[in-house]
Amino acid sequence: MTLALAMLLDAVLGEPRWLWDRWPHPAVLMGRVIGACDRHLNKGAARRLKGALVVAGLVAVAGTLGLVVAALPGVGPVAEVLIAAILLAQRSLVDHVRAVADGLRYGAGEGRRAVARIVGRDTAAMQAPEVARAAIESAAENLSDGVVAPAFWFLLLGLPGLLVYKLVNTADSMIGHRTPRHESFGWAAARLDDLLNWVPARLTAALIALTYLAPEAWRAALQDGPKHRSPNAGWPEAAMAVVLDVALSGPRSYHGERRDFPFVHPEGRRDPGPAEIEAACGALWRVWGALLVLAVFLS
Repeated sequence: MTLALAMLLDAVLGEPRWLWDRWPHPAVLMGRVIGACDRHLNKGAARRLKGALVVAGLVAVAGTLGLVVAALPGVGPVAEVLIAAILLAQRSLVDHVRAVADGLRYGAGEGRRAVARIVGRDTAAMQAPEVARAAIESAAENLSDGVVAPAFWFLLLGLPGLLVYKLVNTADSMIGHRTPRHESFGWAAARLDDLLNWVPARLTAALIALTYLAPEAWRAALQDGPKHRSPNAGWPEAAMAVVLDVALSGPRSYHGERRDFPFVHPEGRRDPGPAEIEAACGALWRVWGALLVLAVFLS
């Protein structure tokens, strides 16, 4: 029941600003450690080896810390619930995605400012439908990375599994990019993140299809998921595109370079807006509810 309690706590409280304005969030602490390793070790020769050793060392530390905390007499179970609630991102994900819908209701400019907080692509020249599409894609991808995957690894390996997953996922977001600086040093983080998300991404697509009773969404994930530039992100995106009947992916710009990615579910609506973003938030809660039922059932 630890996971179920953590999910409920996260759904109710989310990420209270009064707490994280005073204390660093665990993900922020992970980021500081990874950033320090990047600054001091990502130089000279053998960068791929250095990056792999950094990831291996941090994974060992995170796993050991999880084992120690879980074994604390008397407080271990309580600590597990609190840490799991903090590292699950359901409520904050819904809030950030819904903020894009609220912004778009005031205009494309407000929508661009809101979506820039949750996507890595260029947002300055986005039109309103592109803003909405980016928000829905982020909802689908982060449903897998921020909710289903942490829950999956917590169920499988307990607190050590959750801490290791969050550390690797944070490392991938910081150094797992194919840029001149990070292509070698971040290679291990990116590959390990792909591995840890392989099952959760497909599970997310299956849960989306299941909660909408839409087998066509699973067929779309099977067909279009492997075509995505990421080995995992395309699966929940394809399923989400079908259940919302919107065309996702498609052309976008990164660092000033326009890339003509193909559309997923191209027959879907090309002009999504706030209503479709709200529908994506509904899909997030449906999958969350299915996970909660699964956690209770397994308990």
